[in-house]
Amino acid sequence: MSKWRNFWGHLATINHHKRLVMEHCFKCGLIWQGLMHDLSKYSWEEFKIGILYFQGDKSPNGEERRLFGFSRAWLHHKGRNKHHLEYWVDYSTDKQVMGLIGCDMPKKYIAEMLCDRIAACKNYHGKAYTDADPYEYFMGNHKEQSIIHPKTREDLEMLLIMLRDKGEKETFRYVRKVYLKNK
Repeated sequence: MSKWRNFWGHLATINHHKRLVMEHCFKCGLIWQGLMHDLSKYSWEEFKIGILYFQGDKSPNGEERRLFGFSRAWLHHKGRNKHHLEYWVDYSTDKQVMGLIGCDMPKKYIAEMLCDRIAACKNYHGKAYTDADPYEYFMGNHKEQSIIHPKTREDLEMLLIMLRDKGEKETFRYVRKVYLKNK
């Protein structure tokens, strides 16, 4: 693909993703988060990777990671966006637990992460998307390998199962009226 085609394809992909997340966040009552979601994707540090490695059906960060063993774009992104569980990884202060641990995420960021996962699956699966896709992605890619706080894992998994079993409308209603009200 030409660089211009990659430029426009990547821009269209992130604009579509951002619009979907914004719509989902609004349905959950997260207006500000919906508006501000993933603005770092437009920074040169992240956007240039999209131009170089755009494929259209998966994140360009994965290709950068495959080629170099890590992704500068992802490191930049996850360090600036609190809806990513990797943002909430820190060193343990417990002398019994050495190394990195997942910190408990605030519920508003778990809810935004849910919206983000739904939008990413819709973006990459297109018309083949089902409400089970975000749950299956989490179970297949992140359930065991991620450093995630047990409460955050429990909450995210509960929301993903609700989405899978009851659909978007009921899940977004629950997030807005129950989940985010019980702090």
